[in-house]
Amino acid sequence: MIMAGTLSLTVIARRARWMVLVFAVATVSGCASLINGLTSSLAEDLAASILNSPDVDTVREGIPAYIIMLDSFLRRSPDDTTLLLTAAELNGAFSTFTDGDRAKVLTTRARGFALRAACVENNAFCSLPEMPFDVYESVLADADEQDVALLYEVGVAWTGWLQANSDDWNAIAQLDRVRALMTRVIELDESYDDGGPHLYLGGLETVLPAAMGGNPEKGRGHFEKALSYSGDTFLMTKVIFAQQYARLVFDQSLHDRLLTEVLAADTVVPGNTLINTYAQRQAAILLEESVDYF
Repeated sequence: MIMAGTLSLTVIARRARWMVLVFAVATVSGCASLINGLTSSLAEDLAASILNSPDVDTVREGIPAYIIMLDSFLRRSPDDTTLLLTAAELNGAFSTFTDGDRAKVLTTRARGFALRAACVENNAFCSLPEMPFDVYESVLADADEQDVALLYEVGVAWTGWLQANSDDWNAIAQLDRVRALMTRVIELDESYDDGGPHLYLGGLETVLPAAMGGNPEKGRGHFEKALSYSGDTFLMTKVIFAQQYARLVFDQSLHDRLLTEVLAADTVVPGNTLINTYAQRQAAILLEESVDYF
């Protein structure tokens, strides 16, 4: 059975970057009634303030307004890849604060936007979930370094969708496609997004226990590789490592050590303060549950 209550992996690599994109899109779209003369400089300053804010709740409460704003932009420009990828990131980001049916709706939207962007950008990437697997592998093999960012965003959104639908075996059947996609991203640039592809593969390998097709030890290797890139600057790596791997293999010592390190770390890191603050909040919850869980 899929592990219940796993933290949505969509949180991992977002680093609140979606907010930078939202303001950038709003600025270049020229929607004066919405941005009221907002300059690029002001947009960057505002985005930086959010990225470096420790106030997770305020940011969370503001996300729906930006989702609606992006929907309106997409009505005018449905094939704009920047808008589509921004919408994918924003819906994915909001899904991390929800669960159940609401998370399924948001991650389905995120996955749909990302897949549309991929298809618009490259015809070979159309119908990635439906094409025969051997064709899918061939398409990935033909991808090059210029495709890394796009494929990574598709993988992020697809993984979030898998997590939200982990009770649906039809969804889990797509696990091999996401795994193959992220593996190709690693082959092209394993350092991308501070080792983000390794973090996602670590999560994918630990969605299921070994007896059901998972590979926890391979997952651990990916988590450790991700840490070699991000270190203590992105605390969510250790939170996911603890919850996805340590709990799966019942390693309380590793679980508690990772979470204790998160709680002792400085959350203030340029560009990561918001997500680090959220990581500490999650670490405290998981550590409090440790005795009962193990």
